[in-house]
Amino acid sequence: MKIQIKTFTVNKRFPLTISRGTTSQSTNIWVEIAAEGITGWGEASPFSIGNSPQKTPFLQETLQQIAPKLEQFHPSQRQQIEQVFIETKLPSAACAAIDVALHDWMGKKAGLPLWKLWGLDCNNIVPTSVTVGINTPEAAVQRVRDWINFLDAKVFKIKLGNPQGIAADRSMFTAVYQEVPQAKFSVDANGGWSWEDAVKMCEWLAEYGVTYIEQPLEKGEEKNLLELKQKSPLPIFVDESCFTSKDIPSLADKVDGINIKLMKSGGLTEAMRMINTAKACGLKIMFGCYSDSSLANTALSHLAPLADYLDLDSHLNLLDDPFKGAIIKEGRLLPNDLPGLGISYYAFKSLINE
Repeated sequence: MKIQIKTFTVNKRFPLTISRGTTSQSTNIWVEIAAEGITGWGEASPFSIGNSPQKTPFLQETLQQIAPKLEQFHPSQRQQIEQVFIETKLPSAACAAIDVALHDWMGKKAGLPLWKLWGLDCNNIVPTSVTVGINTPEAAVQRVRDWINFLDAKVFKIKLGNPQGIAADRSMFTAVYQEVPQAKFSVDANGGWSWEDAVKMCEWLAEYGVTYIEQPLEKGEEKNLLELKQKSPLPIFVDESCFTSKDIPSLADKVDGINIKLMKSGGLTEAMRMINTAKACGLKIMFGCYSDSSLANTALSHLAPLADYLDLDSHLNLLDDPFKGAIIKEGRLLPNDLPGLGISYYAFKSLINE
């Protein structure tokens, strides 16, 4: 098989601020795998957690280094290809790009969308949340209005963990809640709270009917999650604390659910393992994203019938997404009936860098 690696830059309609900083632009990587006249597509987007950030130049370099080693394989040899990932310690976002491209190739070869190959029922897909980043109360309310005007959003993820403290978090959340009290809310602190503040916020947010709290404590503080879970009236989910299925057993008694992201997991193959492991451990499942385009979010939409909650909205906040795939219908991100991922070029093809 032949592998091509390109980059493309996307710009956010609205910059997103979380507890660790603000992003307004992302340069992502587009991987093409070709064999037998069929081409599969995958995406790697950069992200930073802890001391091992996966930035675009690093991902691009590792993909260029691994490509010659993989070209001896056929796209159907995914188990052998995964072994190369393990032996070379390929970063997870780079693995994701290749793994997704291999799945896209497989679906196109079979002439079926991935969700049909897996025998899934798209009627089970729940509405995706849309994200409101850390901001002033006034700006957060305006962001909610923008989302409602854009797609009549009814499920919101509110980013908290403001460096200014939980008083600022409460002011922002209260303003948003008062704007749309009928909406459903989850809260993501991105590890921005101390244990004491997390306890206070879980109790306070429960009064507003919040669905769950995501990553209340910083990665590395997992030992404190069990006591927090015991004190919290709200379910606790983890994101930064859970990359792959190997992380799940040690978390199973400490949390209520996990956030699966393609770039953390390393692709659809590991995402499926994580789903099965989490279900075996009695945990709920949500899907999330980074600055992913429609390519990566469409890939996860094919597994969406297996998720309890979805947060696949990053592509909806892009001014110049070069791809078109899954569609939003009544708040649900639905894959189409085209073979593989069902992805096509969109109006911004000129943004792709050869």
